[in-house]
Amino acid sequence: MFTATIVISALNVHWVRNILLEKSEEYASLLVENLNHQIISRFMLPALIQYGEIRLREKKQFLLMDRVVRSTLHSFNVEMVTIYDEKNIISYSFDQNKIGQENAGGVHYEKAMKKQATSRLLQQGSFIELLFWFPRETKIITFAPLRAEKQLSPALAGPVLGVVEIVRDVSDDYKQIVKLQGLIVGSCFIVMGILFIVLLSVVKQGEKIIEKRADERRKLEEKLHQAEHLSAIGEMTAGVSHEIRNPLGIIKSSAQLLKKKMDKLDAKSQIPDIIVEESARLDNIITDFLDFARPKIPDIHPCRVEELIEKNIAYLNPQIEEHDVQIIKDIPDDLPEILADSTMLYQAFLNILINAFQSLKNNGCITIRIKHDYTNICINFIDNGEGINEQILKKIWTPFFTTKDTGTGLGLGIVKNMIEAHNGTITIVNMEPKGANVEVTLPV
Repeated sequence: MFTATIVISALNVHWVRNILLEKSEEYASLLVENLNHQIISRFMLPALIQYGEIRLREKKQFLLMDRVVRSTLHSFNVEMVTIYDEKNIISYSFDQNKIGQENAGGVHYEKAMKKQATSRLLQQGSFIELLFWFPRETKIITFAPLRAEKQLSPALAGPVLGVVEIVRDVSDDYKQIVKLQGLIVGSCFIVMGILFIVLLSVVKQGEKIIEKRADERRKLEEKLHQAEHLSAIGEMTAGVSHEIRNPLGIIKSSAQLLKKKMDKLDAKSQIPDIIVEESARLDNIITDFLDFARPKIPDIHPCRVEELIEKNIAYLNPQIEEHDVQIIKDIPDDLPEILADSTMLYQAFLNILINAFQSLKNNGCITIRIKHDYTNICINFIDNGEGINEQILKKIWTPFFTTKDTGTGLGLGIVKNMIEAHNGTITIVNMEPKGANVEVTLPV
């Protein structure tokens, strides 16, 4: 587009040059006509009457001729006037050194003698200046026939008496054209540059959008595959857990009966206690598997978040006192109610607080900060522990991933399922300089 615009601007300049040449030719023709009239009326006729013949070599006639020509053209920016007689000899010129030269008119003189006026453009400058159309000087040279007018001298009218050559300096006019050319090219460069930058920005933005969508699509496909995989694992886990739970219940109840009989016989053995304890632990693990594989549907009813938090703190109060943990509550008084399953949220908040406790040392601190607007309630559980390793943070929602010696690695997954079942979100980030922040957002 820029190249095409440059070509068009160059053509425009070419057309303007041609128009300048045409207008200059018309202007020169008018000057020649006026000069022709003045020479005939103010010089030739008076000279013929006074001297009987025209002899420009005589000083008086030359001065009269010079006065007539200069007075006629003094305000028309004419650089040179040369008059040739019918024998192609220079009879008059602003440059007196040219007077008397023969055969100096050339082809343009011949055309003027045939009553045909011609003009040509003469440009001077270095090769670079002429190549890029920036000539130092631009002149228009016009040759026109010199004839008597019928109303002044019917006897002399008709045949060509000589040829007038007029040289006009049009450098200023041509410089205006060059400035116009520079203005056009510069404007085109600026406009096309802005357009190029805009288009480049649009293309870059489009590429980013395409890359972003491709990345999102790839992640969605990965999540879909992972979800399908987890779904299969979940179904298998739920089936296996269900089948294990029944014989496990029998083992547990049998161990309890065995313990009672041994108590009656006053037999001392820890084997029944171990069987009961491990059965209970295994039952808790199976419960986690079933809760993760088959999330419960919330029993929705109005509840208040701050009341659930108070119940959590009351339940954990023995641990709080034992480890001397400080609980800071930043809870506004005007919290709105939410529609939720209070039992599920209680369990979710409890798991979050227990994880926070496990990350603290003695004399630690947990801040519970709640904010709200017209659409959401945001609950932040902030501890001042050591924080979470970045590599672990990337895998923290992965099922069965745990850094503890005991546990299934499903606790946070179950919490996330509970929060998402309420159309909420949960995120975990590290705090500066240390600590972690678990943020739960629930709709009002």
